[in-house]
Amino acid sequence: MRSGENREIGFIINQLSNPFNAEVVSGALDLLEDEGYLVSILDARDDADRQGRHVQAFISHGRGGLLWVPAVDTPDETYDLLASRSIPTVTFLRQGRADFDHLGVRNAQATEQATDHLADLGHHRIAYFGGTMNTTVRQDRIAGYSRAMLRRGLEDPLIWPCGDGKVAGLEAMQDLLSQHPDVTAIVCNGDMVALGACLALIRSGRTPGREVSVIGFDGIQDAAVATPPLTTLAVEPQMLGRELARMLLHRIEAPDKPVTISEARVELRLGETTGPAPPRIPAAGAGP
Repeated sequence: MRSGENREIGFIINQLSNPFNAEVVSGALDLLEDEGYLVSILDARDDADRQGRHVQAFISHGRGGLLWVPAVDTPDETYDLLASRSIPTVTFLRQGRADFDHLGVRNAQATEQATDHLADLGHHRIAYFGGTMNTTVRQDRIAGYSRAMLRRGLEDPLIWPCGDGKVAGLEAMQDLLSQHPDVTAIVCNGDMVALGACLALIRSGRTPGREVSVIGFDGIQDAAVATPPLTTLAVEPQMLGRELARMLLHRIEAPDKPVTISEARVELRLGETTGPAPPRIPAAGAGP
């Protein structure tokens, strides 16, 4: 099969139900369908075995290209199989191997900027909130947050894990508030957990951006229309999807060109969920 003969593209992603992923897929679909391609969406749910079956099915159907978010613990055999078939492939978010085109995000730079912003607002006790898996994306985001905490001489980093959904964010924020009532700001692993955290604050009688500041990550549409609008590290997921599609089309058109590695910039987009740190209450018995 010569590249470009088959007008079908595969897109293997994890957790399609996450609005960020859905918006990325939507952006990729818009461009690829405009170019006459049919796109099949497969959800590996971060399961390497399930992903392996998807890749095998993808190859057996002879599709013309692949957009792919590699699952955690993807074995080398999966990369080798795709490379041996010379299938045009672009990885997204997680760069499994350097022999495929890749589109990532400047994760560490973004969370460092977000933490600096909170520190500039007077916050000292800032937590990193969300995520459970030891992915390179989450590692980089935690690294940026931790670097800013250390550089600014703030209190020890506090990493608070939770699932990536809104309900998980709500429940985890309730636990965080109970166990660490001194936390006045959080940098979140994604917008959905941030929205869940904001809901937990509202239910507890607090106002996001007043008692506790919240910064999300993604820039999904729900962040802008939330009440209150979410401050977030925006990456424009639909635009990311279109850029992914463009990279794949360029690979199909020029299969022998050098590998392209690209990182999308992130914009700190201010909403209403961040504000000055509340006054610190002296400990009982402390002097004036």
